[in-house]
Amino acid sequence: MTDSDVLIIGTGAAGMQLALRLAEHKHRVLMICKSSFRESSTYWAQGGIAAAWTEQDSPQQHIDDTLSAGIGLCDEEAVRFILTNARQAMQQIMELGFPVSLDDTSGNPHLHREGGHSQRRILHSADRTGKALAETLYGRILNNPNINIMQHHLAVNLIHDKARCSGAYVLNTETSKVVAFTARCTVLACGGAGRVYLYSTNPDGATGDGIALAYRAGCRIANMEFNQFHPTCLYHPQAKSFLLSEALRGEGARLLLPNDTQFMHKYDKRGDLAPRDITARAIDDQMKKQGLDHVLLDITHKPAKEIIKSFPHIYQNCLRFGLDLTKEPIPVVPAAHYMCGGIMTDLHGRTDLACLYAIGETAHTGLHGANRLASNSLLECLVMAQAASESIHQQLPTISAPSKAAAWDESQVRDSDEEVIINHNWDELRRFMWNYVGIARTDKRLQRARHRITLLREEIKEYYAHYRVGRDLLELRNLALCAELITDAAIARKESRGLHYNSDHPNTDQRAQISVLQQSD
Repeated sequence: MTDSDVLIIGTGAAGMQLALRLAEHKHRVLMICKSSFRESSTYWAQGGIAAAWTEQDSPQQHIDDTLSAGIGLCDEEAVRFILTNARQAMQQIMELGFPVSLDDTSGNPHLHREGGHSQRRILHSADRTGKALAETLYGRILNNPNINIMQHHLAVNLIHDKARCSGAYVLNTETSKVVAFTARCTVLACGGAGRVYLYSTNPDGATGDGIALAYRAGCRIANMEFNQFHPTCLYHPQAKSFLLSEALRGEGARLLLPNDTQFMHKYDKRGDLAPRDITARAIDDQMKKQGLDHVLLDITHKPAKEIIKSFPHIYQNCLRFGLDLTKEPIPVVPAAHYMCGGIMTDLHGRTDLACLYAIGETAHTGLHGANRLASNSLLECLVMAQAASESIHQQLPTISAPSKAAAWDESQVRDSDEEVIINHNWDELRRFMWNYVGIARTDKRLQRARHRITLLREEIKEYYAHYRVGRDLLELRNLALCAELITDAAIARKESRGLHYNSDHPNTDQRAQISVLQQSD
């Protein structure tokens, strides 16, 4: 199957929810992913899904908290649209079988509170919300005759002209063959680019594929300088990218220095419940000032049974590394976690290119602004998937079937005998992005990074032109482009705001403007 009504690139929450909604209308949906749905960022999300749920809460309070966290760069129309549809989106997922955790006393959904939220409004499934959500959606997709999933397939380039997008050239990573997949509508739901940094909570597949595909096709990309670093990633030589949910601090966990003193009150009046950007910078500042490898997260003052019940996965995973969450503080460091920027879309997921949509972390709706409020991301996936499905369903009858695409040309390339170059460039890119374009930036660091990216992208371009493509090369190509977009946007922003902190420009401008990048003709 290489043609469909709708081609969805990615199998996270956004892509799978969209596929299910489209299948209700009998549209033929083809989904592709690089390995399996378990490689998506959705699957590894711990915290939950934010929605105003109780009488004490309201969508307006949720809106106010989101706008406050976004430091002037949120699109208020997008914030209001997504958050006022939050409860309905959650009810839809629960009707599909999503196993929300319940309160022992009332039997109602149990609600966590996280940094930046004024109320308890985080619905969750213990501390593996993403896994439960992904498995719920995937289970429904497997039984749907209108949806086909092809694993081990990676999009290389979009098939498009100035009028419309009509699919993508796709690499089968098992056969190493590139085939044209055509569709009347194409949707990018590929997640973010967290793997552009040396330390990240993201899975290995978070290589900015959707953003790179859209940029090369001429779409506008916004706010790439705003990269959220999760404050509390487990610090252990054998722990790979394991984060300790922000809900721990919502339930009373405290950040400590090695001498057991608290420090967050020095940075924000909300203390340990400050938003992620402030918390991550505070930890980074203390580590640099004190010469530390990590700080500590302590919840031992809470009853052990309560900790284990609320955070069973985190508790068991820490035990694997000889750490008992109920008896000792846990070493943590910040790590790259979420991209607030992405492909510019409207409130139906439509991009600048006709018949091309983008949803989820790969998109920029304007919800997150300069800093994402915790647990708004899975919510955005669900609401925008519904909005995109309505638009696509209405549009499909008016779209003609695309013409047959030209075959992928491999006549001028050969097999690579220098794979070590890809591995070396991959490592170099992630290290200098961490050192120069990380939590704290300076003009000099950014210029150093930009110079090295230019050289690196020239090497990649030459390699891409002369050798057959493989997954490692394509992901490196996409990451290098995303690194360039992040750095260019950071250089252009002569202020500090939210997730972008430049010590050469520490103040925040009174006029708030998003940054927009687009490939010139």
